[in-house]
Amino acid sequence: MNRYPLWKNLSILLVLVVGLLYTLPNFFGEVPAVQVSSSRSTLKVDGAIETRVLEALTAAKIQYTGTLRDESSLRVRFADDKTQLQAKDLIEKTLNPDPKDASYVVALNLLSASPSWLTSLNAHPMYLGLDLRGGVHFLLQVDMKGALTKKLDSIRSDLSASLREKKIYNSGVTRSDLTLTARFSDAAMRDKARYLIKDTHPDLTLEERAEGSEFLLVGTLSPAEQKNIQDEAVKQNITTLHNRVNELGVAEPVIQQQGADRIVVQLPGVQDVGKAKDLIGRTATLEVRLVQESAELSGQAPAGADVFNEIRDGMSIPVYVKKQAVISGDRFVGATSSFDSNNNPAVSIKLDSAGGRVMRQVTRENLKKRMAIILFEKGKGEAISVATIQGEFGDRFEITGQFSSEETNRLAILIRSGALAAPMDIIEERTIGPSLGAANIEKGFHSTLWGFIAIAVFMCMYYRLFGLISTLALAANLLLLVALLSLLQATLTLPGIAAIALTLGMAIDANVLINERIREELRSGLSPQAAIDAGYSRAFGTILDSNVTTLIAGGALLAFGSGPVRGFAIVHCLGILTSMFSAVLVSRMITNFVYGRRRKLDSLAIGQVWKPGVQA
Repeated sequence: MNRYPLWKNLSILLVLVVGLLYTLPNFFGEVPAVQVSSSRSTLKVDGAIETRVLEALTAAKIQYTGTLRDESSLRVRFADDKTQLQAKDLIEKTLNPDPKDASYVVALNLLSASPSWLTSLNAHPMYLGLDLRGGVHFLLQVDMKGALTKKLDSIRSDLSASLREKKIYNSGVTRSDLTLTARFSDAAMRDKARYLIKDTHPDLTLEERAEGSEFLLVGTLSPAEQKNIQDEAVKQNITTLHNRVNELGVAEPVIQQQGADRIVVQLPGVQDVGKAKDLIGRTATLEVRLVQESAELSGQAPAGADVFNEIRDGMSIPVYVKKQAVISGDRFVGATSSFDSNNNPAVSIKLDSAGGRVMRQVTRENLKKRMAIILFEKGKGEAISVATIQGEFGDRFEITGQFSSEETNRLAILIRSGALAAPMDIIEERTIGPSLGAANIEKGFHSTLWGFIAIAVFMCMYYRLFGLISTLALAANLLLLVALLSLLQATLTLPGIAAIALTLGMAIDANVLINERIREELRSGLSPQAAIDAGYSRAFGTILDSNVTTLIAGGALLAFGSGPVRGFAIVHCLGILTSMFSAVLVSRMITNFVYGRRRKLDSLAIGQVWKPGVQA
């Protein structure tokens, strides 16, 4: 009656062992590290950079305890803070001999001190939020007017080209604040222009005016289009910021929209505010230019040409291009990684209508010549792609070459989000020191610990042996919850610690229901073995109902909340799932081990059981 089959016991034990493995990394703490990442989007941190760094450390007799390299960065671990600082200075001088032209970002960081055998199992500690680890917090204000003026400037250029192409004579198209004005010498031309603009730019609201002898068309963006432009500007800025903070190797940065025109940026573990501000405020633009073929042959840049470097197979190759840009980055509408007709990796580019017209004309006149895409960051340009024009194309084309799928994906990201869609201002900045974060961790740990002890003492005093079983199940619940947070690499914040403490109180409630149900069955005259079986089976429905309703409330917080509320909801929902497992299955397994093998059982150690007609 009160025995689980062997497979069920082994399954529960396996879950607990796996939970212990993924909980362990949180107890090893962190060690100092130096992180190397590229400061230019076209440079990669590869094996050659790792070799240079390690050779420099070995030559300087600076001991390191391990390395970790991924797609975007190299991290070297050290035994103490003093060695970390010495290594940072050495690596900075090795990789950036000219500080004014730094190619790599060398920053202090922290890495988990977990042993390699745990790391090989993909067992990592939980991420800690800003309030627990310390770091920097920025509140950015997006210049919505700047986003609108940028769009209107693009429309103005497009309209001028369209009117010229359709031979609709005008005195010019100008922008003043958030309006566009087209001037015509007669009403007939104005009417033709009006029909054309309505077809090509239905998002413009047009108004006819007269000014002296001129006939005017005044266009403004519709409210719906203005909102759409502003929303897209915030989304693109968030994407760009994500790409930029990856250079600092911040674990789980928080970059999210707040309100209609603000962005919150939280970088846990970053203490260098100046470097973070420089990274966030970086400007990046794209330009498409034709290659100056004559300069390539002579090896010298003549008047009217610029020279930029292209990184190819780890080598820097000079590329000579004309000074005049064919199109600029604001003409790029989208870029995706794809494959060409020969199934080779490529990047599919989409331009706006004006950019498509310019590109069609330029490619028609420059077949078999080369064209370069130049990325400007921090005022310096670099060729991210140089390709031969194989045929005439317009607003859609492909960039092909000796690319891997990883490189085309990276190039597509650069083209999509190399620049901010609208300017941003930092209106609030806050630094949280690591000592304050450590104090928050200590307080949160002690609150959870003392809460657990108080619950354990009460349960053992009130339910005796069953109280001890409930306490062991509660410990298993805490173990599995921490393991899940670590496995999912969730970010733990102060509200998350509060959710853990709340989960303990809610989890023990299920054991209270089971214990009280067993007491009721004993009072009704059932044998101890039958009372255990009935208590667990009949309490399960109540436990399920109460947890499902609580899970619904937690799901609502998760769906509609943000920031600290969302962090609380994640821990809360996971805690409900682990409490169901531990309160029902783990506690039942322990109870079966204690009582299940006894054929004759006279009583249960579950505290005082009152029976009708029996004096206490």
